[in-house]
Amino acid sequence: MDERVPRDFETLRATILDRRESLPKRIAQIAAYALDNPDDIAFGTAASIAASAGVQPSTLIRFAQQLGFDGFTSLQQVFRERLRERNSSYDERLQALRAKADAGAGHRAIFDGFVAAASTSLNDISRTLDDAHFEDAISLLAKAQTIYVLAKRRSYPVASYIAYALGKLKIRNQLIESAAGLNAEMVSFATPADAVIAISFSPYAPATIEEARAISEQGVPIVAITDSSFSPLAQFASVWFEVAEADFAGFRSLSATMALAMALTVGVGEKRRDVSRKRKA
Repeated sequence: MDERVPRDFETLRATILDRRESLPKRIAQIAAYALDNPDDIAFGTAASIAASAGVQPSTLIRFAQQLGFDGFTSLQQVFRERLRERNSSYDERLQALRAKADAGAGHRAIFDGFVAAASTSLNDISRTLDDAHFEDAISLLAKAQTIYVLAKRRSYPVASYIAYALGKLKIRNQLIESAAGLNAEMVSFATPADAVIAISFSPYAPATIEEARAISEQGVPIVAITDSSFSPLAQFASVWFEVAEADFAGFRSLSATMALAMALTVGVGEKRRDVSRKRKA
């Protein structure tokens, strides 16, 4: 295989995103499907994948060749390897951490590994954050009567912090969660005068995507934090941010996501105070 051909999923994903504007329509369609449904690509047949993506099976071959692979099977191996790595048990991950600790400076090596991953994530978002998008998101959220916060699974701690911080800033908000299963009812209360912060990363939480879809259909503007322009959240969002978190031994932190969440929350508080002062002046 050519050395320039992506050998792992992250490199493949970055290559697709880098080329997305120049891809032919059908190739772009299967590229978006592949990044949104990597598990299906890993284990589906060419016929089943093509049917789900709404393209001809020959398009899969052309997609693979566009990326430098000799055929679809070679491309599929990258998706399968991603799945094997993702599904490694937490015991295996801990063993990997212990091995790194044993080979380095004891448990300090674990700490240093997570610090290095966090630093990489923070440097990346600092370099790539679009200032105009950031200002647009703050303005959108600052105008909202109620800010709804939507996230599940790994992203939930970020949503919880946003709700906590908004409350401390005395900004009306609603974390969309319910032990009684009333999420749909909570979503139904949102109006176009409100706004939503939605957070999800691959593999995207189905509940987050469905609730974001429902709330966008009600005309409610959404600010999304996700990891790809092909993310299903991006298609619903008025403004969206791409955040790529580095990992250490398979454990992915939320350092960059949390920094962005903190900045958005405090920025909204400052914006609302500025508007209030101008009204009183």
